[in-house]
Amino acid sequence: MDRRDFGKQTLGSLLTFSLLESVFSADALADTVKPIASAWLAEVNRMSTDMKSGGLKQTQWQQQVERLFGEIDLQEFLSYVDFEKLTENIQFRERGERSFRATFPNVEGLPTELVFGHQMFALRKDRSVVPHGHNNMATAFLVLKGEFEGKHYDRIEDLDDHMIVRPSIDRRFVPGECSTVSDHKDNVHWFKATSDTAFIFNIHVLNVDPTINRSGRVYIDPHGEKIAGGKIKAEKIKSSEAYKRFG
Repeated sequence: MDRRDFGKQTLGSLLTFSLLESVFSADALADTVKPIASAWLAEVNRMSTDMKSGGLKQTQWQQQVERLFGEIDLQEFLSYVDFEKLTENIQFRERGERSFRATFPNVEGLPTELVFGHQMFALRKDRSVVPHGHNNMATAFLVLKGEFEGKHYDRIEDLDDHMIVRPSIDRRFVPGECSTVSDHKDNVHWFKATSDTAFIFNIHVLNVDPTINRSGRVYIDPHGEKIAGGKIKAEKIKSSEAYKRFG
């Protein structure tokens, strides 16, 4: 496949470039593709900037990310990258996920400072990205390889020691499928690997609302008291306890 064909088939997916960023430093993709990819990343950066400035609602960002990820022919894409080389030295954690990222090289047209961050998660079977919500963050997961049991919850109310949530998604996730999180929809998520190994690509935008001085994870135990309206009174727990119970 030449550059023209590659660009024609994948240019419609802006977030594909974020995935390319992670493989470049492993020399897993031909140098001739890098200039195309840099334009994609610039567009992703613009979209995330619009969200942080208020020009794009968080739920709209979620919809766009999910649509764009849905256009990726992941298997075709991975056939042009050396995914095995990228992951050959991964040391899986005993509990939870191993996160890793690649440093993007200097490419003409690439923004020097990106609004969004990215990382990959590697997990062994029965290990989890433990259940947690987010404060002032928008994130997206794309399953690269393996399979997951994925659960999402809408965050209804915060109490001192508990969070009131309502289940919103509970299904199997396979390669090429994605899910998103924002402060306004599907805020809590929990992904458990069901294959021998499994890999997720993650993009995240911190401090979406600059007037709110907080951004990060809030861990919960979703096996809490079931209350009216299909809701759950979920205990807030520390990260160490979350990995002990669910990692």
